[in-house]
Amino acid sequence: MFNNIYQGKRVFLTGHTGFKGSWLALWLTKLGAEVCGYSLAPNTEPSMFNELGIENKIAKSVIGDILDDAALEKTMQDFQPEIVFHLAAQPLVRLSYAEPVLTYKTNVIGTLNVLEAARKCPSVKAFVNITTDKCYENKEINRGYREDEPMGGHDMYSSSKGCVEIMSSSFRRSFLQEGYAMATARAGNVIGGGDWALDRLIPDCVKFINAGQKIEIRNPVAVRPWQHVLEPLSGYLLLGQKLLEHGLHYADGFNFGPNEDSVLKVAEVAQKVTEFYGRGEVVVHKRDDLHEANLLMLNIEKAEKVLGWTPTYTANQAIEKTVEWYRHFYAKDTDMYKFTINQIENYEESIKWNKNYATK
Repeated sequence: MFNNIYQGKRVFLTGHTGFKGSWLALWLTKLGAEVCGYSLAPNTEPSMFNELGIENKIAKSVIGDILDDAALEKTMQDFQPEIVFHLAAQPLVRLSYAEPVLTYKTNVIGTLNVLEAARKCPSVKAFVNITTDKCYENKEINRGYREDEPMGGHDMYSSSKGCVEIMSSSFRRSFLQEGYAMATARAGNVIGGGDWALDRLIPDCVKFINAGQKIEIRNPVAVRPWQHVLEPLSGYLLLGQKLLEHGLHYADGFNFGPNEDSVLKVAEVAQKVTEFYGRGEVVVHKRDDLHEANLLMLNIEKAEKVLGWTPTYTANQAIEKTVEWYRHFYAKDTDMYKFTINQIENYEESIKWNKNYATK
């Protein structure tokens, strides 16, 4: 996988206690990397990080704030990584309405701190900077946004990520022509086991089902692209491989999203959850007045042509594998660490059979 580029590599991973960060920490370790995680403590109970004992699965785990630039720099200098994956963020749209200052500090200044810490660390050769599909000025058009379209954002979270993209481009041009190779990765709505963050559709559906309650959804006609968490992570890892092997040639922005047939209404997904879980009932709950985009898709042609990356799972497969993870977790009948590694291995096998996926 990925030309064995991560075997023995020292990888600095921010946000390793979060949902996507936990999955990436496990996958990197499975690929033979020495991972140093730097993040706040998990902010959900339960959390994938704690439930799977990820602290003991990676080389080093540091509980720290990316806004603490001194501690961040010291941790990176002590570890001397070759590549940085920056996932730490305030990732919730609705929380950004309640905490706009925290959202901007974490997402913009925090990212700048990580970029600077890496610039001061001579061992760093590559940097994969994770943003979001919400960085685009969303006009809710019926097509995917391309990487060269305007940044924007209606809410504070989305606009903060648009700022991160603009800042990253400026940072690259200002400081990195002779430094490390840095690319930004824009992914959208991801699902998978181990996510208990606020307002996550499938985990909330499962909670209602296990509580014997009807599943309440507030925005049933909202359309989202649905992809399993391993899909964008495979894109991040492939992008990291290309940066390590070829440097500045791949230092750019890339979209990682599902195929168009994986765009479904929220109500459709909730119904599929009940089907895969074997029980449950869906009802529509009165929606609030906070703005959330009804339609947002990514154009992934650049990732396909330049990186050789393409999605592997359909929306149905992604939903089924996510529901399967939670069903085993709540049944307490499975070693969830082994089960998660098995899901990664199954995904790797799917990649190998996907003739459009380039690993060289």
